Amino acid sequence: MEKKFDNIAVLPDVARELIESFPEERLFAFFGKMGVGKTTLIKELCAYLGVEDNVCSPTFAIVNAYQTIGGSPVYHFDFYRLKSVAEAYDIGYEEYFYSGEYCFTEWTEKVEELLPDHYVRVEIVENEGVRTLEAHVVNC
Repeated sequence: MEKKFDNIAVLPDVARELIESFPEERLFAFFGKMGVGKTTLIKELCAYLGVEDNVCSPTFAIVNAYQTIGGSPVYHFDFYRLKSVAEAYDIGYEEYFYSGEYCFTEWTEKVEELLPDHYVRVEIVENEGVRTLEAHVVNC
C-alpha cells in the first residue's frame, strides 16, 4: 500500500485504508523521522478501531494499553527512550507482540531484531510538506 497526503484531515481515511489493507495483521511497526506524524496516525488508527481512551505517545511508559468499545486491548509502543534491547525484554514485549491483539510501535528500529517473523512495516517520509506512507507485510 502506498498513500500520499499533505493534509491532516485525511488521516482518518488513511487509518481506515491501512487497517482494511491488512485485515489479518495485528502488529504494525512504524518507521520515520521525528515529527513525521507516526503518533498522530496511530491516534487515528486507534479511533478507527473504537478506542475511546486518550491516545498519546508512551514515550516514558514505553507502552500504553488502550481498550476498544468492544473490550479488546490495543497496545501502543514508543521505543525512543530505550537504551538497550534488554529494556524491551524487561517490559515483556513478547506478551504484547504475540498476543494476537493490535500493536502499534514507534521508533521500531531500536527493537527491530525482536520483531516477529511476520508484521506490517509502515514507513512515513515527509518531503516538502507531502507525506508518503508505504506499508507492506514483512515475512522473514
